[in-house]
Amino acid sequence: MVAVIKVSGRMQRIINYNENKVKQGKAVCIAAVNYPLDAPFMTIAMKMKRLMLQMELNRNVMQNTLHISLNFDASENGLSTDKLKAIAGSYMEKLGFGNQPYLVYQHHDAGHPHIHLVTTNIESSGKRIDLHHLAIRKSEPARKEVETEFGLVKAQDKKRHTERLQAVSAKKITYGTTETKAAIQNVLDVVIDKYSYTSLAELNAVLGLYNVRADNGKENSSVNRHKGLLYHIIDKQGNATGVPIKASLFYSRPTLSRLSTKFISNKITAQPKKARIMNVIDKLSYGNTKAGFQDLENSLSKEGIALVKRVNEQGFIYGITYIDHSTGGVFNGSTLGKQYSAKAIQERFPVGRKTEKQAEISVGESLAKLQNIRYDAFINPIIKDISRIIESFTKAEQSTAFLPREFKRKKKRRRRKGPSDNN
Repeated sequence: MVAVIKVSGRMQRIINYNENKVKQGKAVCIAAVNYPLDAPFMTIAMKMKRLMLQMELNRNVMQNTLHISLNFDASENGLSTDKLKAIAGSYMEKLGFGNQPYLVYQHHDAGHPHIHLVTTNIESSGKRIDLHHLAIRKSEPARKEVETEFGLVKAQDKKRHTERLQAVSAKKITYGTTETKAAIQNVLDVVIDKYSYTSLAELNAVLGLYNVRADNGKENSSVNRHKGLLYHIIDKQGNATGVPIKASLFYSRPTLSRLSTKFISNKITAQPKKARIMNVIDKLSYGNTKAGFQDLENSLSKEGIALVKRVNEQGFIYGITYIDHSTGGVFNGSTLGKQYSAKAIQERFPVGRKTEKQAEISVGESLAKLQNIRYDAFINPIIKDISRIIESFTKAEQSTAFLPREFKRKKKRRRRKGPSDNN
């Protein structure tokens, strides 16, 4: 199980997000804990009012809303509603929110089972529950205890990059197959708070993996002048498709001003994440002068690291961004160091050079051809000699040189007697 916690001050947006999923048939509100009525008997307004009234008890707290998703392994699709309620209750109790009013939504919009929990950190007494390092201090221990308690697949038993990619409710978007805003929101939920990008370009490298791009507009455009941000769905060629959506329209509000703050903080948190990427690259190149660019991509992929290339119209790679799904690190090549830039990497791992596996196949094919040549050179003359011998025994001879004499004599032709012979 993987728990993802988001803290904000936008309760209405978060409840509307989950309720819109319910209207679309992609989610169900399965529980309303510490509410006067059960979930099926309440309207959206009633669900929201209970939480909003409690938040009014302390207006000084700005970050007063928690939106938590509990993500289960794809093999656990058979979890019943009752078990999901029990898991949510146990987790919230261990997190210190057992007495808080909270809603539980079961979502059906991803390839793995998951639930969303919505609550507030304002207690009925008006006191604030401390959210500082909540994920590390309380959520992580709670998650492990819940996994053991309910016999769930443990997150640490899986490869870290697999957790990162499969335990989130985001998929690569294909325009026209799903509602645009909801699809982009799912991607933003995964990317915005999980990766340590330090620029819009690095953010777009990650979003591009899901066919999404953030655009701050061309220079002197209205969007650019007002420091706005639009989100597009893009096709395989990177071209924008459909109508762009303003950042302010998403409930998580991934605006340029908010992202700019994250750019600054990520520069500090991202530093320790460099070493892992550099180690994978250096390990491949150390003592290996035959590895090509495809070998590098394969090695990085096995470690859960995506290599995103920036290619010009002539097909030349002029930029590289490394995305570590395990640690969340995002780095342009030159940020890691000169030897990891696009130019240096292509010198170390030439594009077009056959992979080691392809090279092994080529060598094997060459040896096989050489063996066939040697075999033919040795066997063919023998076969020809045998063929001649067999032919000599089976061929019909035309010569009579060795026939016995009696068979060679020609029969004398009898002369017919005429009338003069009788005289």
